[in-house]
Amino acid sequence: MTAQQRREQLLALAAEEFAAGGLHGASMESLAHRAGISQAYIFRLFGTKKELFLQVVQRAFTHLIDGMDRTAADTTGPESVAVMGEYYNNSTLSNRTELLVQLQAFASCGDREVRDVVRNHMSGMWTATADHTGMPPVAVKSFLAYGMLLNVAAALDIDDLDTEWARGIRTRIHAGLFDHLTEENNQ
Repeated sequence: MTAQQRREQLLALAAEEFAAGGLHGASMESLAHRAGISQAYIFRLFGTKKELFLQVVQRAFTHLIDGMDRTAADTTGPESVAVMGEYYNNSTLSNRTELLVQLQAFASCGDREVRDVVRNHMSGMWTATADHTGMPPVAVKSFLAYGMLLNVAAALDIDDLDTEWARGIRTRIHAGLFDHLTEENNQ
């Protein structure tokens, strides 16, 4: 295995560790054991546990933002809302680990370096949404709030839960859902 392949393997395994335990609860010993390497090798590649966490967080948010941009590239307005919402909803179902990493990142924002990285990526999500949809800030905020609800739903693992509230959370975003949210009626 090349050094780059090992690095990619470790980032994927570390995402699982951090998704489950967060910055402070994830075990580098467990990660090393799962990868079949020494902890010293992990630290040689990434420096510190926090640096590894930050790289995992960067990857999770970058993957999401790039996917939102790619999905909405040929759309505008309400159509962008629908395709970005569908992408976000599907990403919570297909890659629960990345969404849990994001939640762990939010929970670790008491650390300045983590907070700076997360703020940067929240800015990226805001910009991607605003640029593609042309929605006013209050509607962008509502769209992103819906996304945060999907993150929580992923953490709760409600995909197969057949209750009214779980079905309600799984409701899809459709074009025009946020049209009623305007600057004029929300000051």
